[in-house]
Amino acid sequence: MSTSKEDLSSVQPATDTSRRRFLTATTAVVGAIGVGFAAWPFVANWKPSARARIVGAPVEVYIGNLEPGGLTRIEWRGQTIGIMRRTDRMVEELEGLSDRLRDPESEVVDQQPEYARNTHRSLRPDVLVFNMHCTHLGCIPQVFPEVESQPFDANWRGGFYCPCHRSTFDLAGRVFRGVPAARNLLIPPYRFLDDNTVVVGEDPEQGVA
Repeated sequence: MSTSKEDLSSVQPATDTSRRRFLTATTAVVGAIGVGFAAWPFVANWKPSARARIVGAPVEVYIGNLEPGGLTRIEWRGQTIGIMRRTDRMVEELEGLSDRLRDPESEVVDQQPEYARNTHRSLRPDVLVFNMHCTHLGCIPQVFPEVESQPFDANWRGGFYCPCHRSTFDLAGRVFRGVPAARNLLIPPYRFLDDNTVVVGEDPEQGVA
């Protein structure tokens, strides 16, 4: 016995148009995501991430509002870099500490650029730019700029103290004798763009056109 089209409509389920639209849209989205993942390696190579652009790149720091005796910190190459504006008194105190320091003349040449191999270990006596990580195990020392007796040094003349293992450094980052740290704090390459702007990560000659 034959069955008419009218009879078939009574036994076949009706087409769910809304479900069909949903599946079509889902397929399109998944396809777009797949294309995105496939293209990602090429996009990543074409446009480096913000972190990749920052790592190793020079960093400009405005210090015009840095008060005498003040310290500001930045990140460069994954390290904490300190910039301190030293007072005249701070610079003067550096002269009388040689007999207490392990390397007062910065004779270990890889601790600083050649232009920072001086008593104040800087291009300008009033501005110290230095890597703040202790040269013992990499902790960040605390700043004690005052000339006054401290629990860790009765004759303290100002400087940096690492509470982790009691290493001490003067206000030029020079390490004291008899502490776990064996080297002065490191001085990164840097230059002055102008009187109030420091460029960390470039030597002075790199800024000459």
